[in-house]
Amino acid sequence: MKVYIKFISKVFFKSLIFVFLIMMSLVFILNLLSELEFFKNENVALSFTLFLSLLNSPVQIFELFPFILLITIQLFFIKFFENKEIEVFKYSGLKNSSILYILGILSIITGLFVVTVFYNLSSNLKNIYLEIKSEYTSDGKYLAVITKNGLWIKDKIDNKTLIINASTINQNFLNNIFITEFDENYNVIRNIKSGKAKISGNEWEIIDAKVYEENEYSNNELLYLKTNFDLKKIQSLFSNLSALNFVELYELKENYKRLNYSTTEVDMYLLKLISYPLYLLLIALFSSVIMLNLKQVKGTTLKILVGLFFSVIIYYLNNFSYVLGSTERISIIFSIFMPLLILLTINFSMLYKVNEK
Repeated sequence: MKVYIKFISKVFFKSLIFVFLIMMSLVFILNLLSELEFFKNENVALSFTLFLSLLNSPVQIFELFPFILLITIQLFFIKFFENKEIEVFKYSGLKNSSILYILGILSIITGLFVVTVFYNLSSNLKNIYLEIKSEYTSDGKYLAVITKNGLWIKDKIDNKTLIINASTINQNFLNNIFITEFDENYNVIRNIKSGKAKISGNEWEIIDAKVYEENEYSNNELLYLKTNFDLKKIQSLFSNLSALNFVELYELKENYKRLNYSTTEVDMYLLKLISYPLYLLLIALFSSVIMLNLKQVKGTTLKILVGLFFSVIIYYLNNFSYVLGSTERISIIFSIFMPLLILLTINFSMLYKVNEK
């Protein structure tokens, strides 16, 4: 049995590395073209765009990894079918179920490595990419972060810089808000304090504002403040979760709770990461069973196309379920595990009499 495991593992990882490198090259080239288009009017070196493309590629590879594994399994069986190794193994007493068992273990090991090592590496590289890229976009004018002290916003508008802090968010209201306004030389113009501010488009309504300006205090029943942030922008500020590692995601979730901000998006992303090894296992078994059922079909291209066809269906089903969960039309746990349950059901139905294939 050890001989079988060693041989299957060798073919599996060779196929995985081959497919990974091809996909990485394609993603890198597409990213490079995108960066060249973005910087066409900027005086930057080619090496700089190459560097940015390299930073941005791993996180995209992470999202594509189920497809990479599916194609890996297909390539694995194509090599077996063409070289007749599978027939030799079966003649020696190795059953198809044993091959699937070994591939399943290898897929789980791969999934654990991808989530614990590769994902954390790719998220850190993505974070560096975003920091560098922000210097060349209008997003550099404003910044927003959530900490244990609430929501912090840096905004630049009309040659003035605003530093805004709010303890919580409640629908379209910011609570316990404190604003410091600076001129272009970063001299303090005024401080504004209020218990509540209504976000009405890009012009906020500061209710019962206490203003300290030119060494004098004043009270304003209603003060209007022009910003670059409307409600939609604030709600979408923290959607780039792929730039956060596990620890940062957990910290962000805790900060969301303190801010009274919805944790649905973070919860779903964490569940997605936790279930990732299981997802890869089911993808591997699904691809394996399809290839075993297509063993008698001639033509490598047809086998690959059939696998890709089903993978596209799974991809859109997964995305559809994710959207339902993120909009809270179904529970987030069900939205993450529903595609897995469907895959599990399909696998069980197709595994019937697998040793007869």
